Amino acid sequence: MSDALGDHDVTALAALIRAGEVKPLELVDAAIARIETLDPQLNSVIHRRFEKARAEAAALGAGPGLDSGPFAGIPFLVKDIACHQAGEPFHEGMRFLRDRQWRAEGDTYLAARFRSAGLITVGRTNTPELGIVPTTEPVAYGPTRNPWDRSRSPGGSSGGSAAAVAAGLVPAAHANDGGGSIRIPASACGLVGLKPSRGRASLGPDASFSALVVCEHVVCRTVRDSAALLDVIAGPMPGDPYVAPPPARPYREEVGADPGRLRIGLMTAAPGGFAVTQPDCVAAAENAARTLEALGHHVEVSHPAALDLPEWSPHFMSLWSAGVALGLDSWSSRTGAVIGADDVEPLTWALAELARALPTPALLRSIDWLLRTTRLVAEWWDPPEDAGGFDLLLTPTLAEPPVPLGTFDPAPHNPMAGFMRAAAFTPFTPPVNVTGQPAISLPLSQTAGGLPVGVQLIAAYNREDLLLRVAAQLEEAVPWAHRRPPISVGG
Repeated sequence: MSDALGDHDVTALAALIRAGEVKPLELVDAAIARIETLDPQLNSVIHRRFEKARAEAAALGAGPGLDSGPFAGIPFLVKDIACHQAGEPFHEGMRFLRDRQWRAEGDTYLAARFRSAGLITVGRTNTPELGIVPTTEPVAYGPTRNPWDRSRSPGGSSGGSAAAVAAGLVPAAHANDGGGSIRIPASACGLVGLKPSRGRASLGPDASFSALVVCEHVVCRTVRDSAALLDVIAGPMPGDPYVAPPPARPYREEVGADPGRLRIGLMTAAPGGFAVTQPDCVAAAENAARTLEALGHHVEVSHPAALDLPEWSPHFMSLWSAGVALGLDSWSSRTGAVIGADDVEPLTWALAELARALPTPALLRSIDWLLRTTRLVAEWWDPPEDAGGFDLLLTPTLAEPPVPLGTFDPAPHNPMAGFMRAAAFTPFTPPVNVTGQPAISLPLSQTAGGLPVGVQLIAAYNREDLLLRVAAQLEEAVPWAHRRPPISVGG
């Protein structure tokens, strides 16, 4: 499919609108045409709001002087988890909610900020049930397929958003990350995926417990878009349990800024030896290390020793399963219908039952361990003595390239089997959710067969500015904008 507008990022499209060279309705119509033409091969957009989007675009008018937000008229997609919008379907990958045709009563604070920025939502994207696994294959809506290879997963849980952006249906889409769900699909689909610092964007007015590990942002194709969109969603709301310090200046001004000469640690083995990092992923991180050295940075093999502690997995499992149980209880309360084992997928029920069997003191011990260990991890960046810390940690984003669909399916008599397999796929991402640090996945490499392989950079808490400066350096040194999957606007 040929569509010149589909090759532009958010920043470029906004400039065209401000200059009067294109009308918002033209952009929305083009995005709708792309969805109608390409998405039947992907199954990324599960709820369409085309006529509402057209009406919103037409109301903006055209030409210079638009004052309805910095991205007024840009077509956008929203992941169908957490970021609910008044009157729109909101199912979080659940058959239980799909069958009830559940619609949200109001906006989240994030949805309101997207709207205030002028982004026009043309639909909502597919996601696994409650965002539990790092793929996007819910029973409720069927699998989303990776536009680089339809037999493979786009990752998850923001896989619907990532597949849509990679294919060029829209230039950016909402995503969130509780264990890697921005970075995992960004790696699998060849995109930029920044997980901000804990408390950078509000999860209100609903979320509270999940704010310990979940962050909101987008998946997109360029570093400048990631920075500019973070500017419009950042900032606390009343009652937020975590609040990140405000940035020194807008994040978009960090793109192109000199980061100085940095000390960067390189880690290619999975934390604690929990999984085997496949050669393509090791090579991607090592190639990135060489590029960073060529840019003037110092890279050495090093990582926080606390990441290798064996207690990470059981304590994170306690927290994760408790979140699943809380989610089911919340939906039972909101709908007035008690959710049972037959209403959800086997893994969802197994995790909820695991949490319900866990004594409350055990859950609190897990939270306490995770928060105490966060301090040990953070000391690698900022040691208490005058030894000098590191600026960034470089890792593969994933331990494997994109996997075949069905890889994480539950076994007939073991609903947890696929979940444990998924943990070996994602050993590098969950610890950063626990520590609250910002991390970014960049599409710096590919396999010999052309599948995307992402590289992750992790900074100290509140240092998104540093991540964006270095990411922009890498984007210039190893351009990726020309790469398009077979199923795409330019494929």
